[in-house]
Amino acid sequence: MKKLILILTVLITSNLASAQKVMNPELLWSVKRISVMGMSNDASHIFYSVKIPNIENNNFDTTYFKIPTAGGTAVKIEKDDALVADKNISPDGTLKLFHKAVHIQDIKATDLYKNLDKADAYVFTELDNRHWDAWSDGSYEHVFYKDVNADDETATDIMPNEPYYSPQRPFGGDEDYIWSPDSKSIYYVSKKLKGTAYATSTNTDIYKYDIATKTTTNITEGNKGYDTNPAFAKTGALAWLQMKTDGYESDKNDLIVLENGIKQNLTQQWDGTVNSFKWSNDGTKLYFTAATDGTIQLFSVNYPGKKRMAPVVEQLSKGEFDIRGIVAEVNNTLIVTRGDMNHASEIYSFQLKDKSFKQLSSVNNAFYSGLDLPKVEKRYVTTTDNKKMLVWVILPPNFDPNKKYPTLLYAQGGPQSPLSQFYSYRWNFQLMASQGYIIVAPNRRGMPGHGVEWNEAISKDWGGQVMDDYLSAIDDVAKEPYVDNNRLGAIGASYGGYSVLYLAGIHNKRFKTLIAHDGVFDTRTMAGTTEEIFFTNHDFGGNYWDKSNTIAQKAFNEFNPVNHVDKWDTPILIIQGGKDYRVPIEQGLAAFQAAQLRGIKSKLLYLPEENHWVLQPQNALVWQHEFFKWLKETL
Repeated sequence: MKKLILILTVLITSNLASAQKVMNPELLWSVKRISVMGMSNDASHIFYSVKIPNIENNNFDTTYFKIPTAGGTAVKIEKDDALVADKNISPDGTLKLFHKAVHIQDIKATDLYKNLDKADAYVFTELDNRHWDAWSDGSYEHVFYKDVNADDETATDIMPNEPYYSPQRPFGGDEDYIWSPDSKSIYYVSKKLKGTAYATSTNTDIYKYDIATKTTTNITEGNKGYDTNPAFAKTGALAWLQMKTDGYESDKNDLIVLENGIKQNLTQQWDGTVNSFKWSNDGTKLYFTAATDGTIQLFSVNYPGKKRMAPVVEQLSKGEFDIRGIVAEVNNTLIVTRGDMNHASEIYSFQLKDKSFKQLSSVNNAFYSGLDLPKVEKRYVTTTDNKKMLVWVILPPNFDPNKKYPTLLYAQGGPQSPLSQFYSYRWNFQLMASQGYIIVAPNRRGMPGHGVEWNEAISKDWGGQVMDDYLSAIDDVAKEPYVDNNRLGAIGASYGGYSVLYLAGIHNKRFKTLIAHDGVFDTRTMAGTTEEIFFTNHDFGGNYWDKSNTIAQKAFNEFNPVNHVDKWDTPILIIQGGKDYRVPIEQGLAAFQAAQLRGIKSKLLYLPEENHWVLQPQNALVWQHEFFKWLKETL
């Protein structure tokens, strides 16, 4: 008997050890997050950090590694041992760049009234009073330079007394400033506008600061849209990203090169938009990433220089994954980060000769090998205007086509951001599918990667063709026998949240439940409270008080979710960040209040310290558990 019990115990233990798991919220928030720090000076090693969520402390623990560029074993190191080539040290090794905040204007009460040191008031006389998740306090980030071994206090401000930002708010970093190859000049990005002009414009420019004369020249003065990400080739040519249209944050992003006073647009004739780029080592081409057919891939474009030849764009990589960043070119390979809907980013090398990948890092390999993964399918659906639309369909692990599954229509935000092979720690398709849901994720109108015309079609038409695209996608997939048509839901954030709130009034009983996170509920109050006014000006076509503007009036009336609340009849979960100044708090509060007053089953998840995203680990877990609890209750 003892022998039999021992055999059974061994078998059970063995089966448990080999049993696969599926993703759950706690497992998602144990995934390691890799970030490349840079290359060694001789390009023999890649240095990277790995962040691991610490749920108990509500933060992240960070460790550091180096790995040979050619592949091999990663070695754990101390942060100070990451000997990364420092772009902020001048090429001649004598000076160093950095940025810090400089107080220029008195806005806080404690600056205006020195005797009232406990006051917490702000006094504004113009716009740009807040941005993303912070109120303006009269301080501006400025770029400084100093002798490489000197104290920061000896540094020189290249924009003394100027009330402008460099790096740019809210996400700019040291990619916004670089040295010239001769170490005599500093090139930096800034939007030198104030007040209303700042809030209604996207006109950032690239400036050249001459160290000897302390004079500044605007080298992109003729362009009225974004000019960003300046980078020099080793040959001395300067490249940057450029959008033409002022106020249009999702305009076509082109690669511009300036050399010997001559500017060339290398991607003008290419029907796409550039995400990020790197010069080739020899300066004859640029490598870049861009959305294409629901993925982010590697591309290259030749730089003709003085030669009379047209630039030619070539797609280098193909597959159902995203290239999430280009690190460097080393020995005819590109070092990149890559991932997909089932995998967080890892470091890869890409052989330029045979177009093959080699995985270099493996921080999450063992983790994913212990999971049953969802199946990701690519589908094409015919829209109401007879276009072909890509739709991602994510099926649960161990999918059984003979069963019926609850199904969620996912509405992407942006509104002009790609629905690619991304890996989110909030809107994570792997997690959703692993909880037993089919996900339908359409590349509806407004998505880059399907041509400029498709990308621009959503502007000024938020409630138009794109809504038909959503319904075409869910209706098509719902024909499958494994979709439970009595258990359909719609979910999304930002513009995706707007989509859910708008669909709530027009879905004609398709959906049994809805979830909207930081979604636009009232386009009029959105235009009146959002901090980046250029966004609503462009996407809504104007101001709500301009009664003669038919395009704007359509946005503020017909395409306004608040005007369709009388037709709401579906349970809805509203999620709202307290420090979201992009889609401010009144949007979520008003939507929840409307649902409650109409007697509709509804819930409000309020996150007072989160912005347009959810960044704190414990809040993120609350978000996930409330998300799935709501679906369990209502679907």
